[in-house]
Amino acid sequence: MSGTSEGPTPAADLDRSAVTESDINSTSGGPAAYRSVFAAAPLAMAVVDGEGRIVDANGALGALLGGGSAPLVGRVASDLLDLASDARIRHAYREVLRGRRAKLRCTRRLKQPDGHALWAQVTVSPLEAQTPGAQTPGVLLSVADVSAHRDLQARLRHLQMHDPVTRLANRTLFFERVSAALEAEAYEQSGTGRIGLCYLDLDGFKAVNDTLGHRVGDRLLAAVAERLNGCAEEAGRTRPSVPLVARLGGDEFALLVEDSTGTDQLADLAESVLKALQAPFDLAGHRLNVSASIGVVERAAAGTTATGLMQAADTTLYWAKVDGKGRWTLFDPERNAHLMTRQALASTLRPAIERGEFRLDYQPLVGMSDGRLRGVEALVRWDHPRFGLLSPNRFVALAEEDGSIVPLGQWVLATACRQARQWQLDNPDDPPLFVSVNVAVRQVWDSDLVADVAEILAETGLAPHLLQLELTESAVMGSAGRPLQALQALSDMGVGIAIDDFGTGYSNLAYLSRLPVSVLKLDGSFVRGFQYESDKEGTTPPNPADQVVVEAMIDLAHRLGLTVTAECVETSAQATRLRSIGCDTGQGWLYSRPVSPDRISELRGTAESYAVGNP
Repeated sequence: MSGTSEGPTPAADLDRSAVTESDINSTSGGPAAYRSVFAAAPLAMAVVDGEGRIVDANGALGALLGGGSAPLVGRVASDLLDLASDARIRHAYREVLRGRRAKLRCTRRLKQPDGHALWAQVTVSPLEAQTPGAQTPGVLLSVADVSAHRDLQARLRHLQMHDPVTRLANRTLFFERVSAALEAEAYEQSGTGRIGLCYLDLDGFKAVNDTLGHRVGDRLLAAVAERLNGCAEEAGRTRPSVPLVARLGGDEFALLVEDSTGTDQLADLAESVLKALQAPFDLAGHRLNVSASIGVVERAAAGTTATGLMQAADTTLYWAKVDGKGRWTLFDPERNAHLMTRQALASTLRPAIERGEFRLDYQPLVGMSDGRLRGVEALVRWDHPRFGLLSPNRFVALAEEDGSIVPLGQWVLATACRQARQWQLDNPDDPPLFVSVNVAVRQVWDSDLVADVAEILAETGLAPHLLQLELTESAVMGSAGRPLQALQALSDMGVGIAIDDFGTGYSNLAYLSRLPVSVLKLDGSFVRGFQYESDKEGTTPPNPADQVVVEAMIDLAHRLGLTVTAECVETSAQATRLRSIGCDTGQGWLYSRPVSPDRISELRGTAESYAVGNP
């Protein structure tokens, strides 16, 4: 009789109506009564001597082991019941034989001579000695067939671990397998020590549910599962194991490769899934087409956690959907690091405002006609303790998303006005500089911008005409209701309103006449077309189309009573051409990069430094 082991573990008696060793030990009436009870007991039992050999066995044990009871006498009990193959059970059994342990209970898988296998619960208890202090005469073995109980447990576990709609492994079994694959013992013994995952979501499944009902949706899920199983089986033909296919919930599926050979293997698997889903599904009289977006992750098992693996897969699945659906995308650590940085910045924006981690630099705005400093644009910087000095394009969009642009904008506005007033006080004999501050459209909607500006101007003492507010063209064009009212109130107050990056948005020039705008700032993409570049032949002329467009915009702006500022002026050739067509002010690296407030004070005394490209 051969077998496998489970145990030793505590277990409840399966049938308390059966005769047990305690019943035998307490039976009165002498040997005849003992023999009668022992022989008739439905529970398979045997008496084993101190050497481990069977000295008596009942018919139930003989029947359980596939024969009579007589041939069992003299046999080694541990061989019959597989009590020696497992070191823990072997040791515990010997301890009971020697009287040093009260009981052993374990579960064994036994195979009968005809090949039939069964699960048996084996209990070993010491027999009482005839006289106190005498050596233990042996032990009583009782053996119960628990195969039906085990089968029921297996069926229940299967139901608990599998999805009823698709019959695939469910989320519980999937994570159990992932955790097992990531255990050190598992990946150290595997061929590659790596793990891979294809995490997919059906594109367009919700529409099927909404239009045809959940019954058809469930049939579609089952059909998709069948094709995924086919992909897994095909992938497993040349591998030691077949990828596990699981339904994680809704229309989300996963294929787990527990012994991955690299990203090529995962890419091939993902491609096979996409190809398998291309053919339409004919269900309930409907021909349905679905595709899938797949996030692919492949990495060394060592140091990987189930949570980390799924987070990476979920992120990559999101990328696949963003990139256009119906495709697979491989996890990219650099792209993920950028995303994590973005999330880290977003979560610390508001506290950073409170901690004073922001500062302002200022870029000069120079008169094109005389090269003199007319004003400055305030540009916010984030001096992040972890990521260093960050420019606005790293955090302003985040601030607009979560609303922190409102308190940040209030701080920028107050700081810039205070600094402009300080320059005026420090240089009373010079013409005062105006300061231009960028304003997000959300600041107009989510705050009382007019009241904020009025309060800040009153607090700092800065004249309204020395403050200019910049809004993007797309934010200003089409303004109505509260935004338009706010802009009009600010203009009536004397504050200048400038349209930033003009020419990149709606470009509805006729609408300008109905807006309280005083300045247009031409986008740098137009200015770059004015560049003279040296080549072997001499010089390349500027883009004539850009020049025509810019001339037209400047002429129209002037006819509407607006002034024009050119952004991104980087060369004297650009400055010369802009001045020749009537541009009022320029801003760019030709004049100065954004600098600290102290540097602006120094530049005020060197106006000739800006007279580049002037006659």
